[in-house]
Amino acid sequence: MKTSNKLFYCLSFALLMGTSGEAQFFKKLAKKAEKAAERTVERRVEKETTKKTDQALDSILEPGSGGKQTPGNENIPNGEGSTTSGSPISTGPQTIEIYSKFDYVPGDKPIFYDDFNDDFMGDFPSKWNTNGSGEVVTLGNIPGKWYSVANRSLTIPNLGTTLPEDFTMEFDLKVTNLTRNTGSGAILGIYLSETDGLTTNENHVKANLNFCQYIAIGVRVENEFRGDPAPIANTMQQDFREIYKDVAHVSIAVNKNRYRLWLNEVKVVDLPQFIVKPELINYIKFYVNGIDKQKRQEQVLISKLKISEGGVDLRRKLMSEGKISTNGILFNSGSADILPQSMGIIRQISQVLNQDSSISLNIVGHTDSDGSDESNITLSKNRAEAVKNALVSVYGISADRLTSEGKGEAEPVADNGTTQGKAQNRRVEFIKK
Repeated sequence: MKTSNKLFYCLSFALLMGTSGEAQFFKKLAKKAEKAAERTVERRVEKETTKKTDQALDSILEPGSGGKQTPGNENIPNGEGSTTSGSPISTGPQTIEIYSKFDYVPGDKPIFYDDFNDDFMGDFPSKWNTNGSGEVVTLGNIPGKWYSVANRSLTIPNLGTTLPEDFTMEFDLKVTNLTRNTGSGAILGIYLSETDGLTTNENHVKANLNFCQYIAIGVRVENEFRGDPAPIANTMQQDFREIYKDVAHVSIAVNKNRYRLWLNEVKVVDLPQFIVKPELINYIKFYVNGIDKQKRQEQVLISKLKISEGGVDLRRKLMSEGKISTNGILFNSGSADILPQSMGIIRQISQVLNQDSSISLNIVGHTDSDGSDESNITLSKNRAEAVKNALVSVYGISADRLTSEGKGEAEPVADNGTTQGKAQNRRVEFIKK
């Protein structure tokens, strides 16, 4: 009897433990399922919150968009003035063919040029002024020297003169280490201002290039002239995020009231009455904000800033005078490889030749004094021939209407002892035969 009781108690205990263990197992399983459900809900809530946040940012940063993400090539007018070209912006290596419809033509009388080659590494560039900081640097995989503009810094090239009513400016732009953490406040502001003081509280026009990576913001343009009853404030909406990850070429042309801006080969801004009072536009200023160099290694770098008087229609000048000289056709250093952004001038020459089939041209290349006489003669000949070949291969001009020659450094028009003088001497002439 005792044995039977013991067996009964053991079996009862075993069954009780089994039932309790199974209950605990299902209880744990239920808790895991509950937590998984909670995580799913959290992810969905986070996704919806992010979506709503982006829409709210869209509506704030790009008024008139209705809180919707805007496709990269659509144009959203937000004020007076023209909207932008719907052409896609090219990324990666640029070619002459890509730039074949580029219509920017630089001025023919140099005012200012700086590639920072005369400055020491780590120094603030000698031809500039600032209320912040900055230094000359190099980039490991990109040739040349660059000016790294400090965050929240206003910086001014010392032109030595005021800007004329008709002028052009262009420069290379590189922004390092752009990521999705690069916010909507990351900008380069390009100001055309009244004074050379370190302020923007004056009559001016500006274009803000925005480097934000989590939303496409585009280029913001604004003008501010005292007494103007209808100032312009407009966002030119295109998706430029990818081109800012490479070296971008920025070109600006001002012809009295008209203001145009190109990124690489595409015209982004064309405002016919943007410069309300041309007589008050005298200086160029750059402003950088929203860039984190210390934590995220972001930098805004510019190089090869070139400012020239003119930018007028070279076609009419060639037709009326029979000759033009331009330093706006640029080549890689020491070579005859045409930089693609030079195609605006070559395009205008082709239009003259297409309009009047009786015209034939002689193309003459000139260099600065760097290098030997013999090497400069060869280089200038090769560059003139490269321009001829571009007219033939890209624009279909008959080769028998064109000749080319090179004069090396023999006929300088400026002092070869300065960077600016050398830039003037590197030129191409087109002469009617």
